[in-house]
Amino acid sequence: MPLPTPLLHALQEAHLKVALDADLSRRSWWRAGGPADGFVKVTSVEQLQACQAAALACGCPVFVVGNGSNLLISDRGIRGLVVRLTGGLARVEAAGGAPPKLRVGGGVRLVSLMKQAVRESWTGFEQLTGIPGTMGGAVRMNAGTHMGEVSDALESVEVVLEDGAVQTLNAGKLGLAYRQSELPPRSIVAQATLRTTGADAAKSAALIQEHLGYRERTQPIDVPTCGSTFRNPPGEKAGRLIDQCGLKGHRIGGAEVSTKHANFLVNTGDATADDLRGLIEHVQHTVAERTGIELQREVHFAGDWSHWAP
Repeated sequence: MPLPTPLLHALQEAHLKVALDADLSRRSWWRAGGPADGFVKVTSVEQLQACQAAALACGCPVFVVGNGSNLLISDRGIRGLVVRLTGGLARVEAAGGAPPKLRVGGGVRLVSLMKQAVRESWTGFEQLTGIPGTMGGAVRMNAGTHMGEVSDALESVEVVLEDGAVQTLNAGKLGLAYRQSELPPRSIVAQATLRTTGADAAKSAALIQEHLGYRERTQPIDVPTCGSTFRNPPGEKAGRLIDQCGLKGHRIGGAEVSTKHANFLVNTGDATADDLRGLIEHVQHTVAERTGIELQREVHFAGDWSHWAP
C-alpha cells in the first residue's frame, strides 16, 4: 500500500530518504518475508521523533526492524513505515567514572557491543554474549542467556513515544520479566544505559569466549534461523521437549526443525514465511498434545498475516 503523501513530505523535510516497496527478506535472519510499504534509516533522536509524530498525524503504523533475528515477517510484508536505527542511534558511548556506565544506541548490534566490551575491558553484561539482536530489541524482550538477562545490567532507557515525545525510564519501571517488558505502547528504544562492574576483564573475556564456543558446538549458527524459537517453560527446556516428541528434522516446505538443536527452526534454502509459521504451530500443537505443555514463542510475527488460516 502507498504511504500517505503528507507523511512522505514530512520525512523529506526531516532529511529522511524513504525506500518504497522495500524488500525485507534480506533484513531477516530467516531470509523470508515480503516488502515494507516504506523503509527508512534513522540516525538521530530528532529524526526518530519526526518519524513518530508524522506517522501518528497520518494514521500510519510504524514498525522497527533491528537485526531481524527474532521476527517472522509475513510473505505479504509489513504495512506502513519500517524504521531501522543507524548512525548516532547505533553507537556506544562510555560515560566518565569508574566503572563507567555505557550509553548504548537502540540500533547497536549486541554482537558488536560484546566485541567492543572485550577491547575496552568493559565487564558486567557478559549475559548478552551471542544474542543476535540489537539493544532496542533486547530491552523490549528482556533478552538473555543462561548467564542472565538484560535487566541484570540495565539502568535506564530513553524512548521516543508515539507522539514524538522523549521519555527516560528507570529499568525498575519497565516490568522486565522473562522475555518480556512493559514499555509504553508503540514507543521506540532510542538509547539504553548499562552498568559495568569493573570486574576482572580477562575472566570476562574468557567467559565470553567460552559461551561463544558452546553456541558454536550446540546451535546451528551457520544457517538462517531466528535464534531460539520458543521460550523455555518453567523447569524445562523447549529444545528437549521438541526433541522428545521426535520433531528434529521435521519439515514443512523449506522449513525444518534443526537436527542440531530442536529449538531452532531453519530455512533450508527456499522456505516461505508461511512454511515457517506452519512449522512453528505444528511444533506447538505436537508438544502440547504429547506433553501437555504449551510452548510460548520468542519469535514475533510481523506484518500482514490476514491470510493466515491455521
